[in-house]
Amino acid sequence: MDDEAQFMRRAIEIAERGRHRVMPNPLVGCVLVKDGKIIAEGWHDHIGGLHAEQMAIADAEAKGVVTKGSTAYVTLEPCNHFGRTPPCTEALLWAGVKRVVIGADDPNPTVRGEGTAALVNSDIEVESGLLAEECNAQMSEFMHWCENMRPEVLLKAAIDANGRVDCDPNESAQRFSSPESLEIVHALRADSMAILVGVDTVVRDDPSLTVRGPDIGPRNSPIRVVVDPSGRIPKGCKLMNDGKAPTLLIHVDPFESANSDKQHVERAVLSASNGEIPIARILDYLGDRGIQSLLVEGGPNTWRRFLAEGLVDRAHICQSPVKLSGSGTVFSNNELSSAGLSKFREIEVGGDKISHWRRED
Repeated sequence: MDDEAQFMRRAIEIAERGRHRVMPNPLVGCVLVKDGKIIAEGWHDHIGGLHAEQMAIADAEAKGVVTKGSTAYVTLEPCNHFGRTPPCTEALLWAGVKRVVIGADDPNPTVRGEGTAALVNSDIEVESGLLAEECNAQMSEFMHWCENMRPEVLLKAAIDANGRVDCDPNESAQRFSSPESLEIVHALRADSMAILVGVDTVVRDDPSLTVRGPDIGPRNSPIRVVVDPSGRIPKGCKLMNDGKAPTLLIHVDPFESANSDKQHVERAVLSASNGEIPIARILDYLGDRGIQSLLVEGGPNTWRRFLAEGLVDRAHICQSPVKLSGSGTVFSNNELSSAGLSKFREIEVGGDKISHWRRED
């Protein structure tokens, strides 16, 4: 079992090479083993590229290594359907693999046990569940969406030394996180299929909400979602004009014809309760669109609405040693704890303290 776990850990490790680039597909790694040694490796590198099993087989071919009689260790159940690539089960059969060890079963309705069944029916020995917890954690957004048809929600907040989010309302916004912390924020954006803010954040800060730095490959840029029940978004703001990524405005009423918007702007109308659109309704809508991971960037009112409905799965809180002037909004860790989240890690980056939180269900 120790050797088996070592091979699966290697598959998990190389799966990370596809991070930011494979969405909406999950991160997957595969190693081929023969006579107790790894003979080839593969991972899903980018959307539309070879799947991990296919890349591992191609790696073996490039090395001139015989794959017949080998064992494949793969972090996710192989697919048995035609998508952007042929079924991985067929590739494994073609390669003469005699045994397949799977980390996590695939809950996607297009797979859901059919990959395992196809292999077993072809007289391939299959074992499942090796390091399943680690494999599931690596593809948590994909797993969450398959099981709940809603995106996994990550709340990101930056606060000053006193827990304050911003300056006085009549002052211009101040950037107080370190450059190193901002690099991490862009990695979080790159790891998300959508980034959400409330309209107050757009009015105050005019953010661009784009990914700068990480390579996201050929996949689409994260959708920029603005919760704007009463249609207050400024027509001159970046989200409405820059065209660097899709912008989705969520309204209560159809305030403006889509024909008057630029091509990258889309409007959706969702029903409200007491003048507010329920967060669960927004997540259902995004989930129906195939959004698996949602980064909630602001502002405080939006964070509190997500927390109040118990719909935050993880949180990333960056606290700067800087003290903002005046007396702005305060956001405390108690609000996270009260919403059912627990802090499990804290690191220091560029002088900032970054704490990571998760729901313990």
